[in-house]
Amino acid sequence: MNNKDYLNQLKDEVISIRRELHQNPELSFKEYQTAETITKILTGWGINYKKIGETGVFVDIIGNASGKTIGLRADIDALPIQEEAEVSYRSRNDGVMHACGHDGHTAMLLGAAKLLHEKKDELQGTVRCIFQPGEELDGAAQELIDRGVLENPSVECVVSMHLWPYLPLGTVGVKSGSMTASCDDFKIVIKGKGGHCARPHLGIDAINIATKLVQDLQEIPLKHTSPTQPALVHIGKIQGGEANNVIADIVEIEGTARSFSAPTRQLIRKKIEDICEAAEGLWNATIKIEYIIGAPAINNSLSMTELFKTTATDLLGDTQVYELDEPSMGADDFGYFSEKVPSLYFRLGIKKDNEEIFDLHHPKFHFDDTVLIYGVELYTSIAEELLKRRE
Repeated sequence: MNNKDYLNQLKDEVISIRRELHQNPELSFKEYQTAETITKILTGWGINYKKIGETGVFVDIIGNASGKTIGLRADIDALPIQEEAEVSYRSRNDGVMHACGHDGHTAMLLGAAKLLHEKKDELQGTVRCIFQPGEELDGAAQELIDRGVLENPSVECVVSMHLWPYLPLGTVGVKSGSMTASCDDFKIVIKGKGGHCARPHLGIDAINIATKLVQDLQEIPLKHTSPTQPALVHIGKIQGGEANNVIADIVEIEGTARSFSAPTRQLIRKKIEDICEAAEGLWNATIKIEYIIGAPAINNSLSMTELFKTTATDLLGDTQVYELDEPSMGADDFGYFSEKVPSLYFRLGIKKDNEEIFDLHHPKFHFDDTVLIYGVELYTSIAEELLKRRE
């Protein structure tokens, strides 16, 4: 039986799985029911699985012939968002929603695992399917790596995907090199000296210092990094002050720093620290920085990208495969996998004609279930082709 025949049999089952997951979303590192659903489905299919960490799951589909081991990864967690999408399978968990498509990612990888299991006698090696928790809070991918998810046997490369509301339904987008940015967060606490606004010379105005810091910090990419290396520093939260006639003594600033290269990433952090140190001396304030290192950038392997484009074109047709012009400043902790082994990360389009687009993380985000079977086919086919490839 060829892939198309298997896919036709799987279609309704994969849709049913996705809707069950969508109705029962769970936040990062709390995906207990989600993990139970995944393992129950795998057990029903006769596929052995292993737990990793509290809510991670992986399975090894071992082929009849010896060969390399490659990985397929899907994220399983949801977001703290109240769903507003008008669908019959809305979230049953108040304030929690699959607003980033992870329910779809999980259903597609489960479908691929079943299809690959049915065809395991034809496989030349092993496919490890990784169901990863905690992507939205960062750190889970690194935790799974630390626990050995890329070992025993050694995983030579890993593939992942993300549903994308800016590409037509059923199309794919990919590029070699940078796909997503690294993402580091920071919190700055400015401690000045409170007082009455009528006597500003007797106080140290934390709000005034904060306004100057915000401008200087957000200009770091413009003034201190190469214009050929995209980067950004964004301040998304400022909190301080108690009354309009009081000099604020404490202000907190929170922001994020994103880039595509390790040197630029390191430079941005140093400049943030330098600017805060200089401001501390200039304004006689105390400024503390909490700098949180997050997900690395995702960099697609050139050879894996080219193989994927060929595979996707054979499956979908050349008009359905897009060469992306630029990477995204968004982040995904698949970057931890990309840092360790050659990787491939692609976009799967969900945009429908004459339908309003809702971005990822929007309370009305939704997608047509017909896209799921494309993901199953793409996951399965690229896994088969990677196992066949001899380098």
